[in-house]
Amino acid sequence: DVYKTAKELRKNCYKIIKILPEQEKYNLIDQMRRASTSIVLNISEGSIEQSNPEFRRFLGYAIRSLAEVVTCLHKAKRRAYISEVDFDKFYQDSYNLMNMMIAFRNKLS
Repeated sequence: DVYKTAKELRKNCYKIIKILPEQEKYNLIDQMRRASTSIVLNISEGSIEQSNPEFRRFLGYAIRSLAEVVTCLHKAKRRAYISEVDFDKFYQDSYNLMNMMIAFRNKLS
């Protein structure tokens, strides 16, 4: 479920990226693209033939990448690139994914 939710968040992140202005192509857009993809990649990489401590480490990377996405989202809102409604929806989805990843990581011994 964590992986599926992360993929959905990445898809929604790419929708937001499409509405950002061209001048953000090499800054905010690239960072959001890389960080949202990093979430999914770290979950995937950590789950393949890793020990639980190693998987926890990769989930930590994914959690930090999600924090990057949320920071970029705040920047996009402050710069009036996205609406309050879009921000709130994406922020809530991010918050839910963050809680899922933390809970899952805490279950791994």
